[in-house]
Amino acid sequence: MLLFALPFHWLHAQEENTKPRQINIVYGANFTKDEAKYPGASIFSKDDRQVQFEHQGADLWCDIAIFYQKENKLRAIGNIRLKQGDSIQMTSGKIDYDGNIKLAKAWEKVVLKNTDMTLRTDTLYFDRQNQESYYNNSGTIVDSANTLTSKIGRYYMEPKKYQFLQSVKIKNPEYTVESSQLDYYTTSKNAYMYGPSTITGETYTLYCERGFYDTKVETGYGIKNTKINYNNRIIEGDSVYFNKAREFASATNNIKVTDTINNGVIRAHYAEVFKAKDSVFATKRAVSISLVEQDSLYIHGDTLMVTGKPDDRILRAFRNTKFYKTDLSGKCDSLHFEQKTGITQLIRQPILWNLENQMTGDSIHLISDMETEKLDSLKVINNAFVISQDTIGKEGFNQAKGKDLFGKFIENELKIADLVKNTEVIYYMYNDDQELIGINKTICSAIRLTFENSDIEDITFFTNPDGDIFPEQDLPENSRKLKGFIWRGDERIRSKEEIFDEDDNNITLVKIKGLDNPIDRDMDPDMLEVEEKARDFINSSKTETVPIPGRKTAEVASKSRFEEVKGESDLQPGYYLIANVFEKEENFSHFTRILADRDIQPKSFIRKKNNFTYVYLDRYDTREEAEKARDSQYFGKYTDDIWIFRVIGK
Repeated sequence: MLLFALPFHWLHAQEENTKPRQINIVYGANFTKDEAKYPGASIFSKDDRQVQFEHQGADLWCDIAIFYQKENKLRAIGNIRLKQGDSIQMTSGKIDYDGNIKLAKAWEKVVLKNTDMTLRTDTLYFDRQNQESYYNNSGTIVDSANTLTSKIGRYYMEPKKYQFLQSVKIKNPEYTVESSQLDYYTTSKNAYMYGPSTITGETYTLYCERGFYDTKVETGYGIKNTKINYNNRIIEGDSVYFNKAREFASATNNIKVTDTINNGVIRAHYAEVFKAKDSVFATKRAVSISLVEQDSLYIHGDTLMVTGKPDDRILRAFRNTKFYKTDLSGKCDSLHFEQKTGITQLIRQPILWNLENQMTGDSIHLISDMETEKLDSLKVINNAFVISQDTIGKEGFNQAKGKDLFGKFIENELKIADLVKNTEVIYYMYNDDQELIGINKTICSAIRLTFENSDIEDITFFTNPDGDIFPEQDLPENSRKLKGFIWRGDERIRSKEEIFDEDDNNITLVKIKGLDNPIDRDMDPDMLEVEEKARDFINSSKTETVPIPGRKTAEVASKSRFEEVKGESDLQPGYYLIANVFEKEENFSHFTRILADRDIQPKSFIRKKNNFTYVYLDRYDTREEAEKARDSQYFGKYTDDIWIFRVIGK
């Protein structure tokens, strides 16, 4: 048995920073040498006590140690335990440790533990210099809340943060998270997603390609290609937020909310969904789109609200309401639709156009047959007025008014309209040769209008009609319009685009923060700055245009993802697939380490023109090869922005 007690020397701070400290032997037990197999090494093996080494705050125990004292390196074998401070402990079957750079490679059933989590993998690198550990061939992490697995992972010990790459999965009894790239903090239990990711809870499923998720309370957001299935609704938008406890979700910019049961859609630039209340609130160019007899009905208002269970939805549109379908359009201040009754109420200053017929009144009700999903009937309450332009003469207007109007639709076209109480009519009458017979002007108690192809085909008068048919020359112009006549044909909505006014079409969208990457609330501000620079794409080209064969100009790299230069010295001609460009060396180094974690070995060059470092994934001889690699995201290996930098020989 050999017991080594090596002297401990205090060194000056400058020497400490420049010269690595030696690995110390605490307990050597049995000592041998084998120059043939391990030249220059001392071999130690356990007796009733394991071999023990110490190096700058870390202790290592093992059954057998092969120690290269001159090189300051160590290989440990069998029942290994490495302990650093009071919180970090690692066990494995074998370890190679380099005391010069404080790097340990452990393999065979590796387990790394601290107070917050347990990591298991087959091979683990433990970088004590930078307080990081990483694996490249699958690992499993268990903390107090979740089980996490990935193919590649890096653990930053000081912020207690993991960076996971490839086949990332978080398992919890309440939810699962699957992602191609994810950062996770073991203290806060917050996850930041940087690639295609799916979160599946009991009552929701969220997909995004950039996002944040608080795993403790199941709250999060997505800010790139985001979609959430939420209580029979699918919510899509540039930014989507949800909160399980509040049973709430909201979305901002380019929103689409789909009712999966009733096949209705709401589009807007801001929306809120309340799961418990089964309601949707939408504003900023909001429009409801529903299918009515194989035709889409578009309803717009400054604000839209949908409430109620799937079989009893109520839609409300407030302020500046307009609606359109190919055979029906209108406008009013507010609209109320109740699915159970099939009644649509147009409230305050309503106007309705059915084909060429204009209808107004104090209030208008449209009644649908909910079984056939077709328009069934119409009510115009108080001051009912129907106007249509004379389709033959093109100058006059057929008119009918009364206190109320009750209409009947057949195949979504108004066929019968009954006007009651104090009714009046002006009607242009023609013979079979389309010659004007005269103008019928009559008052009575009730009138029935029968329509064909949107024209009045027949009029039936009930109860004491009083009127006559006047030759055109015998009825003055000022007598050819009923009191209250207002023709509003220029306001008629003839397309779905016309339901929006100028303010709707010129809305300035909210700028979504962290669109390229989620804002990491857990990261130290100094580290965050480096991390952001390492992840973000830095466009080195200025606002210049350069010639491309067969094209007039090339856009700047960030727009067309293609840049071309001539005569770059020291660069082999070809098409370079650029992943990133850096001005600072520290950001370049950090970025290449991120790529190394993904099993990507990038190359780089420095342009003398701007002294920037260009990181490229590969170089190709033809543009076709380069574009194929770019458009396939480097054949699925790289999910961030990439572009082509072509170098033409002199």
